[in-house]
Amino acid sequence: MGLDGVTIADFWRFALPDFKMNNARGYLAEFLVHRALGSARSRGEWHSHDVETEDGLCIEVKTSAYLQAWEQRQLSDIRFTGLRSKRWNPRTGYADEETYNAHVYVFAVQTARSHEEYDPLDVGQWEFFVLGRPVVERLGRKSMGYATVRRHAGGSVAYSGLAERIRAADPRRVPGQRCATDE
Repeated sequence: MGLDGVTIADFWRFALPDFKMNNARGYLAEFLVHRALGSARSRGEWHSHDVETEDGLCIEVKTSAYLQAWEQRQLSDIRFTGLRSKRWNPRTGYADEETYNAHVYVFAVQTARSHEEYDPLDVGQWEFFVLGRPVVERLGRKSMGYATVRRHAGGSVAYSGLAERIRAADPRRVPGQRCATDE
């Protein structure tokens, strides 16, 4: 028995009406990275990373923005959190220790500074920064601000060059080596 006349688009308008909401913006940034890489793998809610390619490259996508869905007195500071996390396994639960769980980290900033200009699908309004896990591990932080990410990434990359920059940051010595399993 279905819901007559109801579509998935109706649900989408209800659940994700504003891409300035942190969770919706995060999903969108993950989708943008997924599309840039041409990945056919779908997103796994409990995976320890956000995007995975067919050859096993695991990418964690972190997002931030100046604008939020709520009323603001000033623009938000750009900060990326949750770089380390406890891996989840459905049989054993959470791991005891937090680890860096992706091969590559993409830091995506939605750069619009007014609600009137905000267009979440305009990739020109996004800045992308890419760091390989060895760099993130060496920094040893659980979160990073904008200046730190910029400094260590060597500047941003346009969406059109994102896939190439991600591949260049891949630290795997053996092509096809997969992420640690989330099972």
